[in-house]
Amino acid sequence: MDGAVYEWQLKDFRRTSENVLKSCAYTCAVCTADARAIYAVGSDRKLKEIADSNVTKEIADPNSVQINQIVLSHSGRMLFAGTEAGTIRSYKFPLTGDYTEIQVHAAPVTRLRITADDAFLFSVAEDATVYTFDVRDKEGRSAKRDKEMMAFAEEILVTKTDLEEKTQTMQELKTKVEELTMQNEYQLRLQDLNYSEKIKEATEKFNQELDADKKTYELLLQAKNDMEMEYEEKIKQLEERHQQQLIALEAQYQQKIMTEVERYQQLMNEKAAQNEKWEAKLETEKEDHDKALAELTEDFEGRLQEEVSILERERGEKEGLIAEFDETRRQLEEDVDREIEELKEKYEAKLATEREAALRLKGENGIMRKKFTALQKDIEDQKDTIQGLYENKKQLHDHIGQLEKDIQGLKKEIRERDETIGDKEKRIYDLKKKNQELEKFKFVLDYKIKELKKQIEPREVEIMDMKEQIKDMDLELERYHKNNSSLELTITDLRLKLEGMQREILSQRTKLGDQDAKVRGLKTELHETVQHIQDPKALKDSVKRMYQKHVTEAVASRAIEPDIAAEYTRQREYLEKSVESLKRKLNKNMELHRSDNMRMMQENVTLVKEINELRREIKQMKMAQRAASLTGMGASMKGGGGGGDMGGGGEAARLRQRIDELEAGATIAQRPVSRERAIEMPGAAP
Repeated sequence: MDGAVYEWQLKDFRRTSENVLKSCAYTCAVCTADARAIYAVGSDRKLKEIADSNVTKEIADPNSVQINQIVLSHSGRMLFAGTEAGTIRSYKFPLTGDYTEIQVHAAPVTRLRITADDAFLFSVAEDATVYTFDVRDKEGRSAKRDKEMMAFAEEILVTKTDLEEKTQTMQELKTKVEELTMQNEYQLRLQDLNYSEKIKEATEKFNQELDADKKTYELLLQAKNDMEMEYEEKIKQLEERHQQQLIALEAQYQQKIMTEVERYQQLMNEKAAQNEKWEAKLETEKEDHDKALAELTEDFEGRLQEEVSILERERGEKEGLIAEFDETRRQLEEDVDREIEELKEKYEAKLATEREAALRLKGENGIMRKKFTALQKDIEDQKDTIQGLYENKKQLHDHIGQLEKDIQGLKKEIRERDETIGDKEKRIYDLKKKNQELEKFKFVLDYKIKELKKQIEPREVEIMDMKEQIKDMDLELERYHKNNSSLELTITDLRLKLEGMQREILSQRTKLGDQDAKVRGLKTELHETVQHIQDPKALKDSVKRMYQKHVTEAVASRAIEPDIAAEYTRQREYLEKSVESLKRKLNKNMELHRSDNMRMMQENVTLVKEINELRREIKQMKMAQRAASLTGMGASMKGGGGGGDMGGGGEAARLRQRIDELEAGATIAQRPVSRERAIEMPGAAP
């Protein structure tokens, strides 16, 4: 059907040749007796002759009728074909394109077959009919039967003595075969017993070794756990000691820095005093020099020139140092302002991304809740199926037990056990190697565990900070819960008022029911009075009774009934409207309260994160400022003084101002500052 004709060698089931024509879907193909040619028909309405994987001849149908089936006679001299029009064709063979056609079926032919002696042809079509044809040549002679088709029988004639000798020898051979089989079976049983004993010994030995290995593995595992616990304890002690040393060093260096700062201030004061003293001395010397100038003009003129040149050089150096100090201060201020702008943009972008992530997580939370409910239903269904599978498993285990009892006596078990013993020995050897490799890997993993524990410590500090934030948020939530409880009290008051109104409505409904009953009684009495329309006296009595019963009792009440009803309806409408408005206000307040709560929580989380980041940056800047101030002090001591670095202090002040603004914007309570943080933050109270 794919447009391919394959030729197969059935002796070794090998494909020898092929011819592929994808535009044609073949429906039938036959091969000659000598396998030199193949004839095939298909959807292209052509009869093809294929030899050596090539189409050597094509015969197109003149009426463009598709040939469905072809059959070749066993003698190789006749070719018959069945078409989609229900006709049977007899082609001249070898093929020339000439044929004779007979209309037989009323539907396309589906199968054609010819007998082994080429005497009869059978055809079947889609119209559910079977036709049998007598194959004859043009002169009316039937096909000659091939003599080769008549096969000879296999029986031959022998003498009785030969037959008896043959049967006797056969009997003797049978007895010998039986004896040999008995002996072989006995030998096999002995070998089975020997092999079973050897297998039993090997399995016992293997089980003992396996138990010993398990015990050693458990001991090693216990020793490993003990060592891990010991090393963890040592690590904790080292961490505590390191933390204490770190706190002590921080306090010591803080004290040293304070002393250095005081010393720096003292040196600056001394420098100012020296400058004042030298300026005063310079003025006095100028006065003395002016007085003695007239007298010593000739003698000290050269000395005066030298002093003036020295003074000019010192003034130039002073101006250069002042200009250099101003330039460095300006550059530091520009760098700090640029870094502040970059930090501001970065944290604003981070705040926007965090808000988008929070909204996305809300949507994902709803989706995950739906998935959770669906998964719970699936879990219940799976539990039922698992129960059924457990029952099937029990039945299968029973069946397996019976089968294992039947399998124990088979000979294959010996070979399988020999193979399993060899495999187990190899497995033991591999496990020993693997155990050695695992010991090496264990050493590497212990080292990695230590490294990971070192990395986990700062994360634990962050977790503690987050827990403190969660506590603050819990306090805020408690405040909101108190507000909710006060709102619930107002709701209960409104509900009580509503219940009172409903009771009033019920009482009014009962009154209306009574009035309806009175109207129905009036109607019945009126109907009874109408029955006395022919009797004036009885009619008059019945009208008097009705008047005395209904009119005299309801005259006073009827005068005020419309006003009472109007007032009642007005009050009821007013109360219903007030209840509806209060409900709407309550729902709106609850929604606003919930949205404000979520918004404030999100803003507080982002602000606290930003505060922590800014504090870390302040710490880093303070460390850099301290290092720069120490280097600057060393340079000033060596070079005779110089201006301090004021840019870092201004940057730290601006960052602190930013932190104060963020803390003022946060609604949660400020968490307590630890001793370590107090040391890191300049100016914080311990």
